[in-house]
Amino acid sequence: QVQLVETGGGLVQLGGSLRLSCVATLDASGISFDAYSVGWFRQAPGKEREGIVCIGGLNGRTYYDDDMKGRFTVSRDNAKRMVFLQMDNLEPGDTAVYYCALAHTYGCARGARLTPVAFWGQGTQVTVSS
Repeated sequence: QVQLVETGGGLVQLGGSLRLSCVATLDASGISFDAYSVGWFRQAPGKEREGIVCIGGLNGRTYYDDDMKGRFTVSRDNAKRMVFLQMDNLEPGDTAVYYCALAHTYGCARGARLTPVAFWGQGTQVTVSS
């Protein structure tokens, strides 16, 4: 089992920034973190879980949701088994629980929404005040 832990959420004012982190603890399968595609998702109460961005493993290519491209930026540090989501110019509509997720395959084939998801983190709450 792979464990994912998101950190960096919290309360931020409108227009502010947050940097979310996702750290992976790998199992004994021997699969390198480099081989995993990683996705960031968010879910607000009463809404569907939406894909924010997907970043490939070996190629590192990124695929952003059109609505968030330009404000959100994904990066990864494979040596540290970490993925980051830099969020700028935050709006109240960004309030949600944010999740990272891993896929064994090339999970970015469908764009921003990583699929199929193999492992989910527990999420971190982001609240943007007006």
